[in-house]
Amino acid sequence: MLEIRSLSKTFSMGSINEKLAVDEVDLTLEAGEFVTVIGGNGAGKSTLLNCIAGVYEPDKGSIVLDGMDITYWPEYKRSQYIGRVFQDPLKGTAFDMTIEENLAMAYAKGKPHGLQWGIRKADLALFREHLARLGLGLENRMKQKVGLLSGGQRQALTLLMATIVKPKLLLLDEHTAALDPSAARQVLYLTKELVEQHQLCTLMVTHNMKAALEYGTRTIMMHDGRIILDISGEERRKMTVDKLIELFGRRSGQELDNDRLLLG
Repeated sequence: MLEIRSLSKTFSMGSINEKLAVDEVDLTLEAGEFVTVIGGNGAGKSTLLNCIAGVYEPDKGSIVLDGMDITYWPEYKRSQYIGRVFQDPLKGTAFDMTIEENLAMAYAKGKPHGLQWGIRKADLALFREHLARLGLGLENRMKQKVGLLSGGQRQALTLLMATIVKPKLLLLDEHTAALDPSAARQVLYLTKELVEQHQLCTLMVTHNMKAALEYGTRTIMMHDGRIILDISGEERRKMTVDKLIELFGRRSGQELDNDRLLLG
């Protein structure tokens, strides 16, 4: 579903602030594969996602999504095939619009626009059904403005908006980092449910090493713009946070005492 070859991105090239953020990355994801991405600050995780999403244009390499070479496609064109949830709960939704209006915008993605005004009753019934599955009671608040929701509720809604029209790829950029522990657990559980339900090919950047091993089917670790670890199957099932830190030290040549040091 996703094939990345020799992808590189450098910021401020030629200046004293030059930074190689992504360095010759190769990565392949199969349809339905759920990959978690971990690494320290400046490891290149978010830059990699931004290159895939079209926010940054890579300096070299290629990005192929479901057979389409999207390397130099503009961000708006990729958004028809890529769903994304950001770290900031304020992103991804229009705060001054209602829940049903936000869902209507997401549901219209990739569809031709006519002159018909308003939201159809059939669409409202569909939105109510999807909201009910979140278990947050939002199906009874569809005419409420999104700005009145809590951070966890808003991220759950953003997650639903990103998947209500099944994307070919779902990108999650530390989408629970700004939430309190209880809300973060709830959003991670909803993430797992939606990904499994729709068999979504997913890349999830996380700062939480325990969650990185607990969720998904595969974990990759980045350091200095490169993928230094890629584990799945039985090796991943037996992996612990302590073993992961030890592996990081061996692969990167850096000694770390705990995951707080690793992940900033």
